Amino acid sequence: MPDQSLVPAVGHKRKQPPNFAKASNSNHNPKRAKQMDARTILTQASDKALNRNGDLDVSAFVKARDFEIKAMEESMGASKRSLSSRAFQQVPNSLRRRTASHNVKKVPKKLRPRAAREMREDNTPSVISRRRKANAHMHLRLQTAEKLQKLHARAKKKRAEAREQEGDQAKPEKGDAPAVHVPRLKKNTLSKPEQPAPKFRKRQKHKSWLPTHLYHAKRAHMTEPKHPLWRFAIPLSPTEKSFRKTHRAGSLRGCVAWDTSYMATIGVEGIEASLLGLLRSLGVDEGPLSGTRMAKWRAGTRSWHGWVRERDGEKRWISEVDIIWCVQGGSPPAIEGSSATNGKKKRRLFLRVHPSAFLQLWTETLKVAKIQRPSVMVEDLRFEMGSVQLTGPGSTEALLAALKPVTEISGEATMDACAKTWLSLGLLTNPSALPQNAVLGFNVSDPRLRYPPQAFKQPVSDLANNDLLPVLAEWPPDRTKTSLSIFDRTARLTASRLLPSQKAINRRKGDALPGEFPSPAPTEPQIPVLLIASRAPISGAQGSWTLLLPWKCVLPVWYHIMHYPLSTGGNPRFGGLEEIRQIAFEQGAPLYPGDYPGTQAGWQWELRERANRKFDWEKRPKGKRVAWESLDLGTAAKGELGLGWACDWEYLFNPTISSVQTTASQATTKDSATTQEESRSAAQSNIDNLEETKDPSLLLNHIPLPQSADLLSNPTLVPPTSHNLITIKLTLLSRGHPVTCARIYRLPTTDPTLRSQWLSLASSILHPPKKNTHTASIIKTKEDAIINRSSSNSNSKKKQLSLLHPKENHDNGPLQPGNPSYPCVPDAIDLIGFVTTGNYDLGQGRGSAIGCIAVAKVVEGIQTQQQQQEKKKKQVGTAALEEDSSLTTDGEGEMVMKKEIVDAERKVGGVQRLCVVRDAGQRVGRLARWEVV
Repeated sequence: MPDQSLVPAVGHKRKQPPNFAKASNSNHNPKRAKQMDARTILTQASDKALNRNGDLDVSAFVKARDFEIKAMEESMGASKRSLSSRAFQQVPNSLRRRTASHNVKKVPKKLRPRAAREMREDNTPSVISRRRKANAHMHLRLQTAEKLQKLHARAKKKRAEAREQEGDQAKPEKGDAPAVHVPRLKKNTLSKPEQPAPKFRKRQKHKSWLPTHLYHAKRAHMTEPKHPLWRFAIPLSPTEKSFRKTHRAGSLRGCVAWDTSYMATIGVEGIEASLLGLLRSLGVDEGPLSGTRMAKWRAGTRSWHGWVRERDGEKRWISEVDIIWCVQGGSPPAIEGSSATNGKKKRRLFLRVHPSAFLQLWTETLKVAKIQRPSVMVEDLRFEMGSVQLTGPGSTEALLAALKPVTEISGEATMDACAKTWLSLGLLTNPSALPQNAVLGFNVSDPRLRYPPQAFKQPVSDLANNDLLPVLAEWPPDRTKTSLSIFDRTARLTASRLLPSQKAINRRKGDALPGEFPSPAPTEPQIPVLLIASRAPISGAQGSWTLLLPWKCVLPVWYHIMHYPLSTGGNPRFGGLEEIRQIAFEQGAPLYPGDYPGTQAGWQWELRERANRKFDWEKRPKGKRVAWESLDLGTAAKGELGLGWACDWEYLFNPTISSVQTTASQATTKDSATTQEESRSAAQSNIDNLEETKDPSLLLNHIPLPQSADLLSNPTLVPPTSHNLITIKLTLLSRGHPVTCARIYRLPTTDPTLRSQWLSLASSILHPPKKNTHTASIIKTKEDAIINRSSSNSNSKKKQLSLLHPKENHDNGPLQPGNPSYPCVPDAIDLIGFVTTGNYDLGQGRGSAIGCIAVAKVVEGIQTQQQQQEKKKKQVGTAALEEDSSLTTDGEGEMVMKKEIVDAERKVGGVQRLCVVRDAGQRVGRLARWEVV
């Protein structure tokens, strides 16, 4: 029987390693054996070149050396190819496909011949679609396709019969734009999405698709089909790794784009006095409504970003909104059914709000609009207006290539000021350089006529930047009096309904001359667009562009932006909700609604995320998940504060609530036999019921930035039982980064010793000891002298060098977690809030977070500390010293604070803004400084 190690490998899927390696070592590494085999060079002994008499045979010697040289060259080539990657492994991350290893069609054309050759050599089973045996799922798809074909044929037959019955009717002359039927407006009524095509109708029963859904569905993780977000199928994040790429594209090179058509738009029309009264009732400050500072906003050349609130009741804040007025000098024609009152011209404005707060704002706006005199008309534009948001250095460049203003035959002399200004922004790399919240409105042609997009021609002269500065300083659109077409309902419907089909566009592109694009026809609709330039909350960061346009025109513009070749290389990236949160987090800005649990929409978001985190915790085995009840925080009580998987505001405002302990005990003793699918369904079904099961006395209320600053500066305005929350930004003073649901503590107020330990730690972090450069130079000189001595042996040199470097004194540096002297976290009474978003900030290179804290808890801590200090100063005698280790007596016998504590507070500065952050399930706290955002 032949040796099995010498039998050639036949029929294996991959190449087998050399047989000698298997015979010599059973625990061989195939990759290592392949590399060693490639590096083996065959040689010939020199004895072969000698004859019997011992003389050198020159011809034999030359042949032997020739053989060795060829063997070395072959070995060099084999060694180079031995560990090279396969064809499908050389594809960039963005082009990789899961099936590329066994399907050459998934590999770029340049690498397909090599991939096919490798598959033949490795006996890789390939799949050919036309020869694949249909399974049950494919049979169902074939049957559905057959039904759709029959329905299409039946509808086509009916349309042909209808045309025959109508006969030849008068057709519009060539060159005249066909008339568009504008349906009657349903005022003060919620709109419904347009009925989707029969092919996709079943998939949109309980949700709506964005205009770019088919693009994102192939490239991004989407929301679950049965659990949409805000009644939309929204992309969450790209399928490829994109955390660092998004940071680079959003701040350094390139740009990131989002389809934000899920943002709701509310149209309001009425006379200016009524509109100002409506905005005043919704909580807009009097300064923007009547002051000279915001006159440009009321004129329609700026947008306004701020908070609105309820009119009646507790007047809780609803959401952030963007308000855009139509240009004051030339409003579009009035909507059908509305007429001017007493000769006063009506105006229009848009309210853009997050979809989670749309229904609340819509109800409040309708209520306020009905009491205005004259009345105000409200219109729901959710499925009529779409939007795209871009940020990054290449955002302006990509938009300039996609949005070409429509010019008349007479040339650019008649072009609108907004269009001229837009074309002059070719060298702009940061929208923050523009006037804050600047608005540009004009009409553009169909971008599909210029597809595939070509690189925007950048000015090459050195004086091009000087031409941009006067435009930014003067800003000609401020003097425009031309109405914006996007406020005209007829213009929006015309652009949507008369948009040519892709088949018609391809036919026109085929008729054009080679290398040229077809010019826009006079009958083509003009797409009205509105651009808003927003600044970043921190100086130096990248601003963003917000593009508003009709709903059906989003997809053509989106494809042109995504396929545009940037001048810095590559194409624009797309993002989802996670990328929006990442960009906002790196700019130090909170994101609605997740970072605002004090609002109604923010509370619903917290309940949703709480159920998801609880499901993720429950599906882990008992030995691999955090045991919340056995967590040791270094205090008398054991266990996590509240629910470990939640920002437990119920526990913060009512620590004695019994439902928290009941819920936690039920979660830990849950039957492990329950399937994950049942647990998931139960978690999702209970989201709506969580609002009813919370503590009835809990009514969170968010306080935005201007009002929150007033409350912190005047603590007497804060009632002790209030549930007001403010959003803050946390910056860690040491290493590490907090995560979502981390606990935020104020500095200890009941334990002076523990407070002094945290203050000492903060002082050592903020004011580290300085190094003595003079001593270091002396030590360096002595080291050189010892090394240069030739008499001393190596052991004596090492001993002498060790004497120059005594053991470092770590007492002068800041304590690190794990050190026995590291302070423990404060008590539960010092808990003031939770982290809503936490991660490592790539922009700052350190950990940071966004969180919310209770105003009453912060003010209580400040007042408690002040009262304790005043009380201690009045106490006299040794009893006070024994009671409080932070006190001492001076030379006259008066009670004072210890010197080290006073020095620590003076060095730290702003002790009231210091806090301790601890991740849920961890016992280590870290110092951080917070600021209101």
